[in-house]
Amino acid sequence: MQTLAHFADGGPGPWILLFPLLWALVIGGTVTLLRRTVRRGRRGAWRQPVPDDSPIAVLGHRFATGEIDEDEYWRRLSVLDEQFGRTREGGAA
Repeated sequence: MQTLAHFADGGPGPWILLFPLLWALVIGGTVTLLRRTVRRGRRGAWRQPVPDDSPIAVLGHRFATGEIDEDEYWRRLSVLDEQFGRTREGGAA
């Protein structure tokens, strides 16, 4: 500690403590920046949100929550399939 206190004698002085602190801040800032960037990328860039405003999606949600029963679901789905053209070759949805 004598060398740090007497930097006029040719020692590095108290400034030598600044460099490890500076490197710790740079490394910590880089890690924090990378972690935040990766989290944002997972949320938006890789997964596109599925639009839930289509009539078929709304109908499926209502059936899943129990607002309508199975017969009403299939009856309405057949009407929506005819209107939006989602029926397959066999006529099944």
